Amino acid sequence: MNINSVELIGYLGSILVAVSLMMKSLLRLRIINLFGALFFTIYGVLLGAYPVAFLNGLIVCIDLYYLFQMWQQKDFFTFLEVSPKSEYLRAFVEFFKDDITEIIPTYTYQPEEDLLCFFILRNMMPVGLFIAKVQGEEAHVQLDYVIPNYRDFKVARFIFDENAAFFIQRGIRRFVSEGGSAIHQTYLEKMEFVNQGEMYVHKVARKYYKTTGSNN
Repeated sequence: MNINSVELIGYLGSILVAVSLMMKSLLRLRIINLFGALFFTIYGVLLGAYPVAFLNGLIVCIDLYYLFQMWQQKDFFTFLEVSPKSEYLRAFVEFFKDDITEIIPTYTYQPEEDLLCFFILRNMMPVGLFIAKVQGEEAHVQLDYVIPNYRDFKVARFIFDENAAFFIQRGIRRFVSEGGSAIHQTYLEKMEFVNQGEMYVHKVARKYYKTTGSNN
């Protein structure tokens, strides 16, 4: 292997470590940092810079340890329904407004009486906020937001996959959502929302009936 190839490995390691530090999700940070440290370990070995290889090998082990802990962790999730005029809800939206705007540019906080609003608690921490306007069997999603560091789709799966009965009991059969940003559109598609022109639609009943075996 020539020196240019060795330098390339070092540059790749540097880029990956730098990118990892820009991640809002702790899971992504750990994964990308792991690969960056792995490249640096190889780089150190090839150059004979064993202190560099040792340090980065240690970082690889640390990242693997914490990734394993994340994988093993059993989180507790629950809903906390609140009034649309809740002061905490207003403060939450205000605090995260810049991040919310990046994901759903059209969202504005309007505390109407007929809104369904609930926080998603993860280990009793409010990590997500869901706001929808219910019209007949449709819930028009105004805000489906998860704070940085908790965007590993566990909250989304808790809402859409594990708790369909919560919505069925309220007469909701479909979610309708605007696409928002490209990131949000990718999220909607991952959660099985179907693109129908300007809106995305998710059928709650399909998930519910698969789970219960009911056809009612």
